[in-house]
Amino acid sequence: MTYAENLGLFFVFLFGIIIVPGMDMLFVLTNALTAGRRAGLSATAGVMTGGAVHALVGATGVGALLKFAPSLFTLLLFAGAAYMGWIGVTLLRSPIVVGALGFGATRSPWTAFRQGAATCLLNPKAYLFTLAVFPQFIRPQYGALWSQALIIGAMIVTTQGGVYGGLALAAGASRDFLVASPKATRFVGRAAGLLFIAVAAITVWHAWTRAAFQG
Repeated sequence: MTYAENLGLFFVFLFGIIIVPGMDMLFVLTNALTAGRRAGLSATAGVMTGGAVHALVGATGVGALLKFAPSLFTLLLFAGAAYMGWIGVTLLRSPIVVGALGFGATRSPWTAFRQGAATCLLNPKAYLFTLAVFPQFIRPQYGALWSQALIIGAMIVTTQGGVYGGLALAAGASRDFLVASPKATRFVGRAAGLLFIAVAAITVWHAWTRAAFQG
């Protein structure tokens, strides 16, 4: 397999993992729908920053450390679940009225960026992707490992920007409808909150099962 073919195969895996709805995508959509395009794009930038960190983790071999320290990875799963659950509860308790004082009105671009980065960094799916896939595509026969890691990292960040940024723009464009329909806004927010909590519960179950298996 040539290096170009190797990168092409990596992109297929990468696009598949990013396009599957998860906590990163949900967070971007929630910000765009409740606070507009600017917040959605800021959240996207935060997720992209987290993606760059994941690439660094995989390239420096810290991923191998997590692989050989199962208890540490289990703690990561619980931490990610707790953060997702916190966001879900926040959405359920918030007024979530676009254009009024509430979740969307008080959310600054910096807050969206910061929480987007945290959401990505605490996303267990991203670490699973790093642990399972990175070692298969960064190989000595393709040249310097640091240059391969740089290219793969750029692919991750660019794909996240294209997918999540496009969703943020599309969701932000539908915000006018939400401004005119507070009930629809609350429904979107409550649904997003429940979905966050559901994903958190599933993550806790996986972490608990993993811990029981290790014990």
